[in-house]
This record gives sequence, C-alpha cells and structure tokens, in this order.
Amino acid sequence: MNLQEILSHNVKQAIKAVFNAELQSVEFQATRKEFAGDITVVVFPMLRVVKGNPVQIGEQIGQYLVAHVDEVKAFNVVKGFLNIEIEDAYYINFFNGIKDDSRYGFIAPNSEQKAVMVEYSSPNTNKPLHLGHVRNVILGYSVSEILKASGKKVYKTQIINDRGIHICKSMLAWKRFGNGETPKSSGLKGDKLVGNYYVKFDKEYKSEIQQLISEGQTEEDAKKNAPIILDAQQMLLKWEAGDDEVVALWKMMNSWVYDGFETTYKSIGVDFDKLYYESQTYLLGKEFVAEGLKTGVFIEKEDGSVWCDLTEDGLDEKIVLRSDGTAVYMTQDIGTAIQRVKDFPDVGGMVYTVGNEQEYHFQVLFLIIKKLGFDWADSLYHLSYGMVDLPSGKMKSREGTVVDADDLVDEMAQTAGEISEELGKLDGYSLEEKQDLYKTIGLGALKYFILKVDPRKRILFDPKESIDFQGNTGPFIQYTYARIQSILRKSNIDASVTLSTDEVSLHEKERELIKQLAVFPEVIQNAADHYSPALIANYTYELVKGFNSFYQNVSILGADTDTEKVFRVQLAQSVANVIKNAFGLLGIHVPERM
Repeated sequence: MNLQEILSHNVKQAIKAVFNAELQSVEFQATRKEFAGDITVVVFPMLRVVKGNPVQIGEQIGQYLVAHVDEVKAFNVVKGFLNIEIEDAYYINFFNGIKDDSRYGFIAPNSEQKAVMVEYSSPNTNKPLHLGHVRNVILGYSVSEILKASGKKVYKTQIINDRGIHICKSMLAWKRFGNGETPKSSGLKGDKLVGNYYVKFDKEYKSEIQQLISEGQTEEDAKKNAPIILDAQQMLLKWEAGDDEVVALWKMMNSWVYDGFETTYKSIGVDFDKLYYESQTYLLGKEFVAEGLKTGVFIEKEDGSVWCDLTEDGLDEKIVLRSDGTAVYMTQDIGTAIQRVKDFPDVGGMVYTVGNEQEYHFQVLFLIIKKLGFDWADSLYHLSYGMVDLPSGKMKSREGTVVDADDLVDEMAQTAGEISEELGKLDGYSLEEKQDLYKTIGLGALKYFILKVDPRKRILFDPKESIDFQGNTGPFIQYTYARIQSILRKSNIDASVTLSTDEVSLHEKERELIKQLAVFPEVIQNAADHYSPALIANYTYELVKGFNSFYQNVSILGADTDTEKVFRVQLAQSVANVIKNAFGLLGIHVPERM
C-alpha cells in the first residue's frame, strides 16, 4: 500500500473507533511549506458524518494515528487541516523498494484490457512537414508512450492524405514545369521537391486569375475559370477513373514524398505501427450510411443527399453523402474508425491528435459512431491542440512561408551548438560527438518547449528561448541528468547494497527528494488520464529543482560516512533514472555527458 492508502484506511478506523461513525473517503493534499508535516488530511468533509469542532476532530484523529500507525511520527492541526509527519523508516523502506527498479513508475500492459489507437501526423502529400506538424507528431507520440507506461497496449497510426485536388495541383505543376526533375537530379528531399511545385501552382494560378480579371471577369469567376485550376480538376477526375498515366504520376510523386517524410520522422524520433491512406479509405463508410438510413440514424433529402440530424443533441445537421452519391470527410472518418477496429479487434478506443479547428468535426463524428451502435464510441477522444506561432507571424503553405520541419530541427541543433560553445561546456569532445550532442540538446529543447504547455493552449515558439541552460527548459533538465552521471562515474562505490532504516538518518533535502520520487507513478497515470505530456514535463522540472537544491545543500561524494555516501549516490541514481524515463515519455534523449 502507498502512504495515502495506509493513512486513508487508518483515518477511517479512527473515525469508527473515536466517533462510532463510517467515513467513505479521505481527502488529502500537500502540506503547506510553512507548517511541519509530509501530508495533510482535510477535516472539513468529515463534518458530514462527525459533528463537532474541526480542530478538535483533527486532534483526536492525530492522536489515534500516532498511537496506532507505525508510519506516523507526529501531527499538528491548523484550523481544519491535520498535518501529519511521517517516520523516516517509511521513506527509507519505500526508497529501498524502488532504487533497483529501472522501470519504476511504469505498468506492464494488461492483456485483458482493451488497446488504444493513437492517430497523429496525418499529413498531405503535397508538401513537407512543417512546424504545425511538429507539434502534432511530438504530442501524439508522447501521449502514445505515456498511455503505454500507464499499462495500456497502444497502436500508433496515421492516415496519409494522399488524394484530392491539392495533390493534383503539385502533380500538374510538375508535369507542366518540371522538365523531368527528380529528387535525385535536383538533390532535394522528395517532399520538398513536391512542395515546391505546390507553391509553383499557386503562383501560376494567381497570375491567371489576374489575367482574367484584366480581361473583364469578376474575381469570383476568374478563380473558377482559370485554365490551370480547370486542368487540376480534370486530373482529379482522371485519377478517380483510374487513368493509367495520372495514377502512375501520382504513385511516383507520392513515393518521393514518403521517402522524405520517413527521413523527417526518423530525425524527429517518432514512429508508427500502422499507416492508413486516404486513397484506400475515401470510399469506406458508405455501407454504414446505407445501414444507418435503414435504422433511422440518417435521413435522405429530396435531392438525394444524406444527412444526420443532431439538433436534439445540441449540434447541427451534418451531411454524410452528397446528392451525387460521393462521400465527404465525415463518411470517410466513420468508415476508417470502424475499419481500424476490424483490423485490430483488441482496440477499444482511439485518440485523434488534430488541431483545435476540428473540434466540431470530432464531436459530430463520435456522436454518429455512437448512434450507429458501436459501444467503443464512448472511448473516442479528440486530442485537440492549439496552433504554433513564430515571432515572425503565421505560416502559409501555398505561399511557401511555412517553417519546414527539417530546417527547424537543423536550426535548433545549430543554436544549441552556438550556445554550448559560448558556455564552453564541450572541451574534449570530437566534432562528431559535438554534432550528436547539439542535435540531442536542440531536439530536446524543441520538444520540451512544446510539451510543457497544456496541449489546448496556443504556443509562441522562440527557438533561442527554448535553448536555455537555466529555467524550465529541456537543456536545463538534460544538463542536470548529465551532472548526475558525472557524480556516478566519480563515486566508485557499489551502489547495489541495501541499507537498513537503522543505518540511515534522512536529511530534510533527502526526504523531499524521496517524496518527489514517490509521486512519479501517480503523475504517469494522471498524464495518461488527461492525455497531457505537460504533467510529465513539469513534474520532471520540479524533480530536477529538488535535486539541485539537494546537491547544493548536501555533499554527496564528500559525505561524512561511507553509509551516507552510498545512500546519496543511490538517491542521485534513482533521480537520474526517473529523469531518463520521464524524458523518454516525451520522446527526449538525455546525454551521458554535457
């Protein structure tokens, strides 16, 4: 049992023994710093079953706990708050139980529990990944790892948007202006090359619009009648009809993009278990629309279009099939969700990592799936996140003003290198070692800066601010980890021994550090329940601050006795282990030296 479980059981026993009453639950909170104590019991809720003065009730419970519970050393009562001091022996025994557990805080997957599928990234194949995708993939990957650590089986997936008019725009521009250019002949990554033609299309389209306006057409008509957009629409129709030449061009250019994406994903450090492609899923869902029409989930209008009326649920009417019988995104998403459960029968829920501009879409999607009778609809979650802004302003793919993901990763590594060189931290490193470390620091800074913020909040991302070796940053935490590794290398002791409660007397800073380590499993569960890597990130920062306070106040290698030295090295090692595991959940590597 953990401390709260021990105290909860005994507080209930106290209420029964002293007041002859039954208490259903006990409310705890952290003890305020100005009062003595390790944990606080809130007395006020007990007044529902025990009548009297909350201070006197607290005193009587405290006396009972001191007399009957080995772990309780002393207590004090402030108004309706019972502050409890815990014996050192409890913390030492707890620490001995975790110090050799390299996976402390993680729960092995339960085979009887339903799996979760997490979708993230899901890019279009007409441009490279950009800063907006970076937040998406970092967030989705981290949530996947946190869910795994909380004891769930997880499948990581994405749906690649590889069809549609936007894809045809890049294809048409390459066909018209490319002169056979390939990634190999141009020296460009495939996704960058295709993205350049998407930008080229937009420039030509705007030029043609201006030409038609100068000839007397309205802007609205010019946008519809520009020859290049008409040709792109014709190309899409040919693709849907299976035209050999168009399909061959589509496959070739998409293969360039996939190679480029794979390089970027590898560079960022994310992966997937299963890929879905819109070209294979866009017809899914139509059979369920037909089924839903029979059962009254959907209604057909006079023009033949099919809708779902959600007005009684506080939403709107939503089209699921056009009058010409073609599917819309909603139809496709319904079909894809159902297909995923067919492909992975152990899936009992899904997490969709998609920007907050799609919140209404997912409200509707989840509700429709539920109305279609799928019980797992209650376990669907939209991991909604805010946009990422730069000090220079908004990004636009069509105009080529996006911040390319590869360029961003390179820039982060370069900035990390410049700051590290200024600080003079890397004496004795080879050039290759420096380059690897710069990337580890730069990528860690980027991921931490994004993940420490609640996913729903919009972020203003400043690369230089994120690479700071002080404050709530990735490099500050990485540096603390490396400092601990340096201590461990110098310690030259056998840290595998287990010290008894008689051998160790806890310093206040040691006690605080063990208390911080103790809550790590709970933090993982909370982060999983709320799909929030920010809880892991900020816990890690608080742990690192606690370690640095311990390091400044207590000598580790210069301890007075060998026993103290062994215990403090063990404590430092456990902190490093938790930092490494916590950062692993964020997809961040920790360097052994810095």
